[in-house]
Amino acid sequence: REGFACSRRMTPPLAELTMDPEVAEVVTTSLWSHAYTVGGVLLVLFAVARLMSERRQPGNTLAWLMGIVLLPYVGVPLFLLLGGRKIRRLAARKRRLRAPEPGEARASAATLAHPVAQTICTNGAGLPVGGNEVRLVTNGEAAYAELERLILGARHSIHLTTFILGRDPVGRRLVALLARRAREGVQVRLQLDALGCFFASGRFVDPLREAGGEVAKFLPVVPLSGRGSANLRNHRKIAVFDRHTALIGGHNLAREYLGPQPWRKRWTDLGAVITGPAAGSLDDIFLADWAFATGQSPDKLHAELERDPPPALPASAARTAELQVVASGPDVSGDPLYEGMLSMIQEAARSIWIVTPYFIPDEVLLRSLIVKARAGRDVTLILPARSNHPVTDLARRPYLRQLVRAGARVLAYQPRMLHAKAIVVDDAIGLVGSANVDMRSLFVNFEIGVVFHGEAEARALRVWAGELTRSCRPLSLADLRRRAFPANLAEDLSRLLAPML
Repeated sequence: REGFACSRRMTPPLAELTMDPEVAEVVTTSLWSHAYTVGGVLLVLFAVARLMSERRQPGNTLAWLMGIVLLPYVGVPLFLLLGGRKIRRLAARKRRLRAPEPGEARASAATLAHPVAQTICTNGAGLPVGGNEVRLVTNGEAAYAELERLILGARHSIHLTTFILGRDPVGRRLVALLARRAREGVQVRLQLDALGCFFASGRFVDPLREAGGEVAKFLPVVPLSGRGSANLRNHRKIAVFDRHTALIGGHNLAREYLGPQPWRKRWTDLGAVITGPAAGSLDDIFLADWAFATGQSPDKLHAELERDPPPALPASAARTAELQVVASGPDVSGDPLYEGMLSMIQEAARSIWIVTPYFIPDEVLLRSLIVKARAGRDVTLILPARSNHPVTDLARRPYLRQLVRAGARVLAYQPRMLHAKAIVVDDAIGLVGSANVDMRSLFVNFEIGVVFHGEAEARALRVWAGELTRSCRPLSLADLRRRAFPANLAEDLSRLLAPML
């Protein structure tokens, strides 16, 4: 009892107990360090789970996985900012928007049963439709003339999507023209990619807003904004007028791509004017993108369209083309453009012609081309001699060497930058749109394409590609040989980045 009493006298009251400041600091630091470690591990697990849940190419998956695991402080933030590939809720909503319209012309039974059409359709795109007319637009002056003519001739609506709007005379002229039509009572909607039009989506387009037109920015470049990865860009180029006529292709709305007067630095590009039901399908895709970008209800947009329909398109015996509109990207459950290209190549019996500014295929696409070339098919690839992205020129060299060794013909377009995107197989089926043959276009970006299911349209595409060859130089293995250091090292590093380009 005496010892207990003594110990009580020696122990201070609880209120008088204090921790040494240095000890408290150590404990607090330790607790925060533990919390950071746990949080970091959870973020890594979350990033890996999200990565593995998405259908990706093996090289792309491995590159991201190594970055996340080996350099988590860099890899995890980059993946959360740039790594997303699909927006599942948007994909589910857009499947409903592309339902065929009542009375829509159907393609022939042979076209509907074609392996390419079936492959594209089962991957999330729509069925081919008949009753269309197609005219190719093969230079920037013609593209501008068509665009201006269609803007001035619209009676109901003008819907435009572009990746780049130039702050140049061409961009200003188009904004003024759109503002004029908006003041005249035409519904004008201009959709701009938030990254590609970063400097042209503010005051530059205020004249259109003030005239009563509408402007929307697609996917703001804000990390972790909740709308999807900042890496998911809308690379589509769509212009639809009165819902029955459309202009698609590779042309952005800037001086490099099109203009009223010739310009020596203008790129070589390709577009197509489409009249008929396929234009309505393109408008559906525009409206779905618009609803996503603005937060408007898709049902409300279509209800407005039903209340105020555009003027009907007069019947014409010239509209016989069977076309299949293919939207691909984060808003589609599958990869219809990629698998459509793959199906076209694998179904080829005689020839495969590909025109693209950038060529960074995945292994399956590359091997399919190599097999066709070794089997004696005419495999022709037309590329710019020098593109506007030197890193992609370096990254493409190993793929081109393999194709040339297999017997394919690789042609370098000499006069200027070649920005056109097209594929034509057996002079019987073709593809025109916004997608390049690279990882970004095939698996990341919002892209648009139209498949021509007909010999007349495919033959016109093949004739255009044949005209390009007059300004091309064939590339041999000597032209593509590995070079001395440091160029050799630059090629290897570019190839390492290829899955992310």
